[in-house]
Amino acid sequence: RVPCDMPRALDTAEISGIIADYARAAKNALVAGFDMLELHSANGYLLQQFLATNSNQRTDQYGGSLENRARIVLEAMDAIIAVAGAQRVGVRLSPHFTRHDIRDEQTEAIHLYLAAEFSKRGVAYIHIAEPDWAGGPALTDAFRKQLRAAYAGRLIVCGNYTADSAAARIESGLADAVAFGRPFIANPDLVERFRQGAALNKPDPATFYGGGEVGYTDYPALEALA
Repeated sequence: RVPCDMPRALDTAEISGIIADYARAAKNALVAGFDMLELHSANGYLLQQFLATNSNQRTDQYGGSLENRARIVLEAMDAIIAVAGAQRVGVRLSPHFTRHDIRDEQTEAIHLYLAAEFSKRGVAYIHIAEPDWAGGPALTDAFRKQLRAAYAGRLIVCGNYTADSAAARIESGLADAVAFGRPFIANPDLVERFRQGAALNKPDPATFYGGGEVGYTDYPALEALA
């Protein structure tokens, strides 16, 4: 592990600077030629730390009430929309996420509030990182239906899906698309494997997050296995 300092609460001037950084990042992404931008408000990173009741101990306009805890997320989204337009912006959320010591007593309420706010803004999609891949509870169909009712855009889900379970989720009407992460790491031809019903390479977590070519460019494609 890399040594790190004890975190501290941001002051409000620093928060304003972070919002400006999101706008700057959006501009840079567009200049680089990206078609879409995704605001990462999930998986225990900074924005979700503001959302969660256990990590947000603030007493100012960014803490306390549900609306206050969600404020920085909406300010970041508004800054990105001002640069790129809502139709080119999505957001990643992870309700019921429990890794990295995240605990939120109002997780469904605050995510439904955000979904409604994103719907008002015309945000292109919400990308839900489902919690059960990381030891959290499975999202209920009741909550999925509430998300559908709160948000008028496209819903993307991800986490522990197979080709068959992804198709079933889309057919249920509770998602418009299913995203894949770890399977793509080990299967650069994942779509073709799904199309053929072929077996998948298993990803090696020991090679995630960095290093050399091992676990990066050496997973065999289908034609190499033939």
